[in-house]
Amino acid sequence: MIGAGLVGCLAAALAARLPGAEVELIDIDPTRARIAEALGCRFASPPNVHPEADLVIHTSGAPEGLATALTIAGVEATVLEMSWYGSRAVPLALGGPFHSRRLTLRSSQVGMIPASRRARWSHRRRLALALSLLRDPVFDVLLSGESAFATLPELMPRLAASSAGVLCHTLRYD
Repeated sequence: MIGAGLVGCLAAALAARLPGAEVELIDIDPTRARIAEALGCRFASPPNVHPEADLVIHTSGAPEGLATALTIAGVEATVLEMSWYGSRAVPLALGGPFHSRRLTLRSSQVGMIPASRRARWSHRRRLALALSLLRDPVFDVLLSGESAFATLPELMPRLAASSAGVLCHTLRYD
């Protein structure tokens, strides 16, 4: 798992619960090691990752993170790209290891369910499942504060200026 932001941490926490899964949360911020441990994952900085992963989920939003994902994926492994780049071009080295290891690069789009599953997975069912999973106290480690909605005009510039240590600052609707 590359990228220990909110999406990466949520995915890592869920993956760590799969029997037999060995989950390593990779990030350039060493302070995320504490969070990885609380979520039941190993932590590594990019130079110290374990190679030969069967599945690499990339959530960092940085082209360098995606390049690392392609580097650590094992033979015939899958790299699941969950980052959103907008209109930015992302350069990728698709020769060398990507080609010789027969890697699969797959995108993810959270707002849409594959047609083959839509009949069973309505928006309501997905939301109900997500909310039930979030009741797990392990996710509390991702919360970095709470503010009243009315304070949003003062809060946003503060968070934009320095969001260090903030993964999920929640708003309370009083």
